[in-house]
Amino acid sequence: MTTPRVLVFDSGVGGLSIAECIHRQLPGVGLVYVADNAGFPYGNQPESVVVERSQALIGAALDEFPCDVVVVACNTASTVVLPHLRAMTSTPVIGVVPAVKPAVALSVNRRIGVLATPATVRRPYLKNLIDEFAGDCTVERLGHPDLVYWIERLVTGTPVPEEALHAALQPFRDAGVDTVVLGCTHYPLITGTLRAQLPEVKFWVDSGDAIARRTAWLLEKQGHAPGSLEQPRGSVAVEAALFTGAVPEGLEAFLSRLELGSDDIRGHWATSAAGITATGSA
Repeated sequence: MTTPRVLVFDSGVGGLSIAECIHRQLPGVGLVYVADNAGFPYGNQPESVVVERSQALIGAALDEFPCDVVVVACNTASTVVLPHLRAMTSTPVIGVVPAVKPAVALSVNRRIGVLATPATVRRPYLKNLIDEFAGDCTVERLGHPDLVYWIERLVTGTPVPEEALHAALQPFRDAGVDTVVLGCTHYPLITGTLRAQLPEVKFWVDSGDAIARRTAWLLEKQGHAPGSLEQPRGSVAVEAALFTGAVPEGLEAFLSRLELGSDDIRGHWATSAAGITATGSA
């Protein structure tokens, strides 16, 4: 059986946190990373545009790099594109969901913070998750408009502005939360900074490990032996990193820090592969 390959899709570099978790748990799996940074951020796009771009890009990537599993490593896209993707491909598709349920299991004082994008905070699916799993908890939802931009710039070596971040996180201090859900895949990339800013928070919860476990389950269901998934391949983790806009300056060093090196990094990939532009469909 050929080496299993997983496609990880996001609008920017946030999905690298998911790719890192998959690689850490399943070093025998090859990864293809697709970032629609020409359409970033998806939270500012109409849902129809998110669906169209996601379908076009994932379809083009699968044509060039057949994969065994697709991971939509973007909370915004996961809320709208999964049924459309599952209708267009037989490849299993996984989405990300804010980890509210496991956060409830961890919280001691029943005060939980959800750190997300404004788009995720607004969407009914988050309210439904909270109503279903956190009905006996106080939940402080914080959708900061700049945090994903700060994290995107981390790749270039620009640090997150800590004073501004400190001010942005004040609602969690005021609410006395002991558990924080990282409801955007960008945010685990700065977990250390967040911990330093909120030392009183006992538990930080994201979806990365759960997505990696689900990926392993789907690959095993397809006949890949668990041992082969956990045995390092001895080659770069990311077989290709494809960006619809310019490749972010400093990306290679950033990938190396995450132990996600790649020998095939391409920018402006969508122009030839999927025929879409920075502002929507061509």
